Amino acid sequence: MLPDHDFDPDDNFATGDDAPEFDDEAGVEALIWQWLLLVNPGDEEAAQQQFRDWQESGSGEDAADIAVAALLDATDWRATFRVDETEPGTLIDAINALAGRFRVEIDWGVEDPTDATQLAGLSPGALVETAYDQLRIEGYTLWVWDDGDALVSGAIAARDDDEGMRVLSHALGLDLRPGNG
Repeated sequence: MLPDHDFDPDDNFATGDDAPEFDDEAGVEALIWQWLLLVNPGDEEAAQQQFRDWQESGSGEDAADIAVAALLDATDWRATFRVDETEPGTLIDAINALAGRFRVEIDWGVEDPTDATQLAGLSPGALVETAYDQLRIEGYTLWVWDDGDALVSGAIAARDDDEGMRVLSHALGLDLRPGNG
């Protein structure tokens, strides 16, 4: 079941507070819904499906950190990605899959982005920066966060939603930053 509120993803947290307080299940649910709207720009149907998948995981009744882990599971390779930093080919595949939803093709600067030999000298940071730059031109922002593991984790949102992504990620406990540094 989707939240009962009529949410505007551009204005929900425009309260001026640096750290919005959400201490009940409805607050976490609202944050999850807002996040899904932002990482699925223009595709409310995908956001609804991912929200249902998150709800079915039963995490809406758990602590916020468990709810966020379940959220990332529900969106993995559909609206977010988590890839081992030692697998540049998989990172390229993940970003290409998400960028493809917006009809954006990334030029990775190599002749064959599936050739491990050509990718051997490219760091995950360089690949993320390449994608970030090209997505910005097309009106999107590639966001990444630290999962505390040897993973590269991220999502793509509309560039116009940059401030909303910052506020939501803070409220969800994600150390979100733009992919350009």
